[in-house]
Amino acid sequence: MSDTTFVALGSNMPFDGAAPPAVLALAVRALDEAGLQVRARSGIWETAAWPSGDQPDYYNAVVELDRAGLAPQPLYEVLAGIERRFGRDRREKWASRTLDLDIVAMDGFVGVFEGVELPHPRMADRAFVLAPLAEIAPVWGHPRTGRTAAEMLAMLPGGYRYRRVAALTA
Repeated sequence: MSDTTFVALGSNMPFDGAAPPAVLALAVRALDEAGLQVRARSGIWETAAWPSGDQPDYYNAVVELDRAGLAPQPLYEVLAGIERRFGRDRREKWASRTLDLDIVAMDGFVGVFEGVELPHPRMADRAFVLAPLAEIAPVWGHPRTGRTAAEMLAMLPGGYRYRRVAALTA
């Protein structure tokens, strides 16, 4: 079984003097420092805040990584620890944030694993996940629907605002 995992990164608030795009680059470095080898990374995508447009735009990316053999819940804990290091406060759902790290999908895992649902249950509805995912893995197939990342992105209804703005460097 492959250890391929896709993780979505998002930020719309500065942290420690770094603007949101730079926060994403720092997060990639933190993933590497945590022993999660980044194999591929999308560019940085600017997207409208979701579900509410009354907060600053988000900057999003997706990375493909080798999860170092971690199961979903232990990987979630590693990601949550990185979020906390970046000042993430989970008191309010869909609030602005310095850093959001979500497991999008993990090879070999379909279902709910100690509270972690895989693939992410709302990924197919979110341009801020699908645009960067389709950039690095356009033919990745959703294990439940069989649709590729590129197909899911193309199927989104109009009205989503997203654009690639920069490379994601670490």
